[in-house]
Amino acid sequence: MKRRVVVTGVGMVTPVGTGVEKTWEALLAGKSGIGPITKFDPGDLPTKIAGEVLDFDPADYLERKEFKRVDSFIQYALAATAMAMEMAGLTIDDALSLRTGVSVGAGLGGLPMLEHYYEVLKKSGHRRISPFFIPGMISNLAPGNISIKYRAKGPNLSVVSACATGSHSVGEGFKIIQRRDAEVMITGGTEAAITPLSVAGFNAMKALSTRNDAPEKASRPFDADRDGFIMAEGAGILILEELEFALRRGAPILAELVGYGATADAFHVAAPAEGGEGAARAMQIALDDAGLEKEEINYINAHGTSTYFNDLYETLAIKSVFGDHAYRLAISSTKSMTGHMLGATGAVEAAVTVLAVNRGLVHPTANLETPDEQCDLDYVPGQARKMTVDKALSNSFGFGGTNACLAFSRFSG
Repeated sequence: MKRRVVVTGVGMVTPVGTGVEKTWEALLAGKSGIGPITKFDPGDLPTKIAGEVLDFDPADYLERKEFKRVDSFIQYALAATAMAMEMAGLTIDDALSLRTGVSVGAGLGGLPMLEHYYEVLKKSGHRRISPFFIPGMISNLAPGNISIKYRAKGPNLSVVSACATGSHSVGEGFKIIQRRDAEVMITGGTEAAITPLSVAGFNAMKALSTRNDAPEKASRPFDADRDGFIMAEGAGILILEELEFALRRGAPILAELVGYGATADAFHVAAPAEGGEGAARAMQIALDDAGLEKEEINYINAHGTSTYFNDLYETLAIKSVFGDHAYRLAISSTKSMTGHMLGATGAVEAAVTVLAVNRGLVHPTANLETPDEQCDLDYVPGQARKMTVDKALSNSFGFGGTNACLAFSRFSG
């Protein structure tokens, strides 16, 4: 028998609000977190907008000596972890320390710190480089710092799989508990990569929207007028626990994580496989892992990037897996409001899916005003929907053709 794994806490730092309730209420209201870039002067860059976290103060969550030495992506991860730990009511004592692990990834890591110290090196020489530079910006120092802060001595890993990072991190944490290598896993993803170099790089790939005159309308998944995704930043953390352990300590159970699928397209470095073949297999593997029939799923949190081929092929993948049932699914894209948080996005969307299951509410897909005729499913346009979410999937797909799907269920004892 597979060990059962439940979600007992979530934490979120997003462009629509720092904190779980601020993010959740903004999403239900269809509120966009996209605006003009303020972290640097975008100058003549084609894209001058992004999903920045504007209400975050690291001093609310960390000691000054902690946050001054690390890049923002680590700050976000530590803050979201603090939220999730508080929601879960979890204290890691000596006995639990060895049975608690961390699986938190970042797609790009500490680009702001990297770009900053490159300029310092050019202008002032190597003696002006901080000894905290390397440990403050490498990706695995997000889970590393979480482990140190909470004395989590179990498995510690940092998945890097582009836009699927957060989902893979949650999925791998799930499997670590199932194979009895931990009782508790702190899982998720984080990112803070809105920098001149990264925006210029994505612009060079022609991947970003250039709807600079209407930032809040720029991310429009499944809409015929979409013109690219919007870079964003943030963090999402989920506390996973083995069911019996969670029950013994009286933990609040938000949902059960029941399945995980991971595949590769083996097709192209940036474009999804034609027809969404790899994405479809990831969804089917998650269903099979969970022992669910396709008709049991009634909600999908889509990857929904607002790019032409992703939205089209994700739609085709859903139809491939679900057949006629695809038209009975509620589907929504969190990125329509938050933008694309890269390595954090899968974890934030997993947390949002958990809340949908737990609270019986599905947020809308914003800016879906002129539906693409080829994207003809129910994407919950315009307004949030009250519904019983019994079983749900959360999709994440990334550059390199990497795909991840998480399956969640209402906890039924």
